[in-house]
Amino acid sequence: MGCPASKHADIKASQIARWRSTGIVALPDSRLKTFPDEILDLDRSVRTLDLRHNRIVDVPLEMGKLINLQRLVLADNLIESLSVHLGKLQSLKIMILDGNRITSLPDELGQLVKLEQVSISGNLLTCLPVTIGSLRSLTLLNVSNNKLKSLPESIGSCFSLEELQANENLIEDLPASVCNLTRLKSLCLDNNGVKLIPLNLLKDCKALQNLSFHNNPISVDQFQQMDGFEEFEARRKNKFDKQINSNVIISSKGLDEGVDV
Repeated sequence: MGCPASKHADIKASQIARWRSTGIVALPDSRLKTFPDEILDLDRSVRTLDLRHNRIVDVPLEMGKLINLQRLVLADNLIESLSVHLGKLQSLKIMILDGNRITSLPDELGQLVKLEQVSISGNLLTCLPVTIGSLRSLTLLNVSNNKLKSLPESIGSCFSLEELQANENLIEDLPASVCNLTRLKSLCLDNNGVKLIPLNLLKDCKALQNLSFHNNPISVDQFQQMDGFEEFEARRKNKFDKQINSNVIISSKGLDEGVDV
């Protein structure tokens, strides 16, 4: 019989071989405090990296070697910052960083032009980099549960954006450039301090179906008096009807106005 150390080595070798052949590295809930060196050594082979629910504090500079990485999941760790080398992950499409301690994002985020989904809720962000406007393929941005006081004007250059979630922040107004997001379907800013919204929001964002501004100092009347409100209302009700016809469960609020009166 082989010794335990030899068996462990064989298991590890088999695991690494599987990672290399599939391109998928998944080690959730593994009590990791650092990135395993063997992952970084795989460099070009890794396409999906899932290290959620660990205790990782630092993202190593060497992660920039994973140039074919398409999906990065580091949710529910103890990460406080991201390296500028993040910009080397040119193939990245999905980045999930929810539930960490991140206070800022590097400007190099704007270099990840293939990004389609970014979720970084439940962190300590106080602002977003201006370079986020370079993410022209981005369809989903979730920055809820942070400490954001505003959204950058450059957000209006994310022309593919369909869903913007910024609940539970400190936002008081929206940049006028939000009106450039003609593909935007859902805009959620519950529990902020929003007092004003761009006057042309409903008129210019012709795909908008869902607005959620609960617990903000803004009233339904302000929405109802905006140009494009009737068209927005028609789209919203049409979506609601489709949900009923598809047996989708509607919340107890039913078809609410998306804003507190």
